[in-house]
Amino acid sequence: MIDIQQATEIVLSRVRSFGTEQLPLAECSGRVLRQDIRADRDFPPYTQVRMDGIAIQWAAYEAGQRAFPVEGTQAAGSPQQRLQNPEACLEVMTGAVLPEGTDTVIRYEDVDIRDGQAQLLPEAKVKARQNAHLQGLDRQEGSLIVKAGAVLSPAEIGVAATVGLPTLSVAKMPSAVIVSTGDELVEVHEQPAPHQIRSSNSYTIQMALARWGVKADRLHIDDELEATKRELGRCIEQYDIILLSGGVSKGKFDYVPEALEALGVQKHFHKVKQRPGKPFWFGDVEGKCTVFALPGNPVSSFMCTQRYVHPWLRQCLGLSPMPYARAVLTEDFHFRADLTYFLQVKTRYDEQTGQLLARPVEGKGSGDLANLVDADAFLELPRGKEAFAKGEVFPLLFYR
Repeated sequence: MIDIQQATEIVLSRVRSFGTEQLPLAECSGRVLRQDIRADRDFPPYTQVRMDGIAIQWAAYEAGQRAFPVEGTQAAGSPQQRLQNPEACLEVMTGAVLPEGTDTVIRYEDVDIRDGQAQLLPEAKVKARQNAHLQGLDRQEGSLIVKAGAVLSPAEIGVAATVGLPTLSVAKMPSAVIVSTGDELVEVHEQPAPHQIRSSNSYTIQMALARWGVKADRLHIDDELEATKRELGRCIEQYDIILLSGGVSKGKFDYVPEALEALGVQKHFHKVKQRPGKPFWFGDVEGKCTVFALPGNPVSSFMCTQRYVHPWLRQCLGLSPMPYARAVLTEDFHFRADLTYFLQVKTRYDEQTGQLLARPVEGKGSGDLANLVDADAFLELPRGKEAFAKGEVFPLLFYR
């Protein structure tokens, strides 16, 4: 049995790429970019009007002129016009190209336009080149705007659209299957017998993966060795990731480790000095399939998914590890076993100190799935001590 530091190092040492794919912009949100995005022309591509109003030549204002004959209107989306009379003006709309022969825009609120004449109001304050956003001021043609490796948010996707990229090269997400085991499980729509329960772990894990952009299938295997080997063998050929729930402890019907060994999956560890989740099994078929065999208790499988699968997935996609939050324990807590303990907590910010506070919401053990609803994170309490005092600070693993 190894500690969580060793388990983490081993899991993260087995990261691999799943390749790239080309997707339309509408499907790229949250994906990891695999190409640079550069400006295809200046940003903005022309000197742009920033306010509805009139465009003038600064020299006329500087010479004392305060009334300007209106020669016409420059609309957004229309070809650039030219000011014929340097002592006149053109009405301009926000987003329009600044008319040739003008360099300063005075907003409508500072002028009174009557009978084709724009008269500046006495309180109007005018500065040279105001409200004119110069061509290339934001970015110049060919400049790097978004670097490969970025997670695509609406901002990056908007930039891609602006530079004329209808599709983007992104990191391909892994194919995944969540395999539940156990004769005691029935489907959600079924009525369980007194000795049965409905399957929930596969849905919990499936939704966690979905939040990280991975679409996962679900499969159930009964407690029978040959069926376990047969179905897992098929999954190894078909999927990049297998996440098993149950069948990894020492019970007479826990066939998962034996089946995986028979199928040639290399075991990297089995059992971690942690609670919940001690029976966690991890292995892979190098370059082909990675297997996270998680304990069957719902809190255990959920915690291991958050603590090990998510960091592994991020690094497979080329992302840096998520920084751990840290929170202050709000009351004394005791735990006697020499294991790292993942304490379920409810968090809040202290408005006075700005600290993140963690209040224990301890359930009735790793089978108490309902208790996850009352908490929103796991506080990682290190092994090697029994007493954890109010006011101490520990790493926090959010799952909301």
